[in-house]
Amino acid sequence: MPILNTKGKALTAALLLALPVSAYAADQREVEQTMERASVLTAEASQPVLLGASVSSAAEANTTVKSSSLVDSLQGGYDAAATNLKVPWSMQFAGDTVYITQRGGGIVELKNGKQTVQEVRTKKPLRVVGEAGLTGFVLDPNFAKNKYAYIYHAYEEKGQGFNRIVKVKLMHGVWREQKELVSGIPGGRIHEGGRLAFGPDGMLYSTSGDANRREHSQDLSSLGGKVLRMTKNGNVPKDNPIKNSYVYAYGLRNSQGLAWTSSGTLYASDHGPSGAPIPGGNGVDTTGLDEINIITPGGNYGWPVIQGTETAPGMISPYYVTGAAAIAPSGIAATSDNKILVATLRGESLKEFDPITKTMTDVLTGEGRIRDVAVHNGRIYVLTNNTSGGTPGPNDDRLLILK
Repeated sequence: MPILNTKGKALTAALLLALPVSAYAADQREVEQTMERASVLTAEASQPVLLGASVSSAAEANTTVKSSSLVDSLQGGYDAAATNLKVPWSMQFAGDTVYITQRGGGIVELKNGKQTVQEVRTKKPLRVVGEAGLTGFVLDPNFAKNKYAYIYHAYEEKGQGFNRIVKVKLMHGVWREQKELVSGIPGGRIHEGGRLAFGPDGMLYSTSGDANRREHSQDLSSLGGKVLRMTKNGNVPKDNPIKNSYVYAYGLRNSQGLAWTSSGTLYASDHGPSGAPIPGGNGVDTTGLDEINIITPGGNYGWPVIQGTETAPGMISPYYVTGAAAIAPSGIAATSDNKILVATLRGESLKEFDPITKTMTDVLTGEGRIRDVAVHNGRIYVLTNNTSGGTPGPNDDRLLILK
């Protein structure tokens, strides 16, 4: 597999943040134990576990034996499909057309090589502070006919920051709000979460951050620090693990990535501690300990009670955790061979995570911060994020298509 490095900043394997490679049998036992813990939590909630919602890495291995590697097919380099983007956050595809949200407002349409910034009109004004703004975005599965999409955006109410999930419709080049699905998701300046995705079950999933108030993550009455699950109309599905609640999984800090492999396994990235002062307490957090989790219905992923490889009764430790140096994982995407591509901000690279060996390797380096990644029509698309917290180049930020 070639490591793409257009600026000559080759990284050695010694710099990678992967934990030591585990034996396959150990991997399988750990996943099975994770599933058992999640089953107990789901049973306690008196709700059925979704079929196909979680499987072991052994199942992934069976689906990858005959698959060719998308990353290994790369020859090196990329095409810059879009330039001069302003803090891009999420991308979606409608045929050959690409739509990209910008955190400060507007959705960029890339069609036939032309970039157009389209207005987003919401009933509550967009709040742009720190990490808050227009972030998550996903097209309706029937977008070609109904022109519906869903956005996650920050707003303010009585001087306090929140986030909401809104159904919008593209009408004459303008995205107009049609319906508010969920509001009151905790917000602030940091830890906003915001990734939206449709699952193989047809339900709409969303990540939410703890808004730098860690107590949200373990509080089941709060929508912060969670993976949320809802219908396209914003209703709570009857088979959600917690009755009458959008909460699908909890105990997360600032998850910004969701992806399903072909077997139906749901993976989520999560930002670990940042070395910042602890809200309401003394001292500072440790740093690093970024996570890749296998999400199961009703699962409690431990933040802030456990971190890294720590364990506690009723809590699920990360499937993969980095070391003390942060990579800050954001968007993730599954490949046809059931690997997970991971966009990293602090890590300034696109990485590939292998769920079988639990190793993470570099695919693209030297382009600065990476916010999002997608696989479309067999090609890998990457959004840089140097206009937010990085050192912008002359054409940043950009949409890159790897060769």
